[in-house]
Amino acid sequence: MASAIGAPATERSISPGATGPLVIRAQILLDRARFSPGEIDGAYGEDLGIAVKGYQEKHDLKPTGVIDAEMWRLLDADTGTLLVPYTITALDERGPFEKIPKDVHEQATLKSMSYETPNEELGERFHISPQLLERLNPGKDLTKTGESLVVPNVRRHTPTRMAVRVVVSKSKRTVTALGPQDAVLAQYPATIGGTHDPLPIGEWKIAGIAHNPWFLWNAERFWNVDPAKGTVRLPPGPNNPAGVVWMGLSKEHYGIHGSPEPGAIRHDISYGCIRLTNWDAEDLSHMVRRGTPASLVE
Repeated sequence: MASAIGAPATERSISPGATGPLVIRAQILLDRARFSPGEIDGAYGEDLGIAVKGYQEKHDLKPTGVIDAEMWRLLDADTGTLLVPYTITALDERGPFEKIPKDVHEQATLKSMSYETPNEELGERFHISPQLLERLNPGKDLTKTGESLVVPNVRRHTPTRMAVRVVVSKSKRTVTALGPQDAVLAQYPATIGGTHDPLPIGEWKIAGIAHNPWFLWNAERFWNVDPAKGTVRLPPGPNNPAGVVWMGLSKEHYGIHGSPEPGAIRHDISYGCIRLTNWDAEDLSHMVRRGTPASLVE
């Protein structure tokens, strides 16, 4: 599989529903181009489709959603190695790893809402589903210090350009960072509010940015929770409901934030906020500052 991912495929078209090495190749290249496909899983689903169309629009191609020869040529201009070796370190395995209880009152007693397993930690670090990471490394023990793996080469450079504004699209279910003249700096798939907690359409601003935030869980803010459950503070960590970063909006109680469930992005609804994968939220947090305009649109 690794050799197939690394080989250029300019004569092969990839369409929705496709699976396999070429899909993984496209997901890695789009991730590096900051047209995030969400969690790299080797399947052409909605997240990848949105990334493909966004990339095509930026490059003045017809947004068909099909990765054809013309798009492959653009993607393959990135000649960096797609899979790189990685040796599991003692720090990777140190943890703490702890099963996160379902009850929020039990969660509030934890010191941190850390990763539950080493596989989950490695998956988030390399933007890949733990299941696909295992498939890329057959016979390897992902919990063993010193084990040699191959992983997606998705380390993004720290953004050098700041966003002039951020656009959250309800219909596309995306968050887009825009530079001068509305040039697209990055596009991320997002989980956006549902019927009970709709996205607050309007013009807002980034009110503040908090990394590794505590999360104030208030039962009264959830339409399907017994108000008698009260209010608790949940400790920081990647499995915190806000993930690893919270970008609060000038609309009180609303924000753009990370998620403990990267595989559920765009496949779920939120309580009105805008949820990204932890790595995409972290990436965006370095492109915005307090006061950055945020347009929430249909």
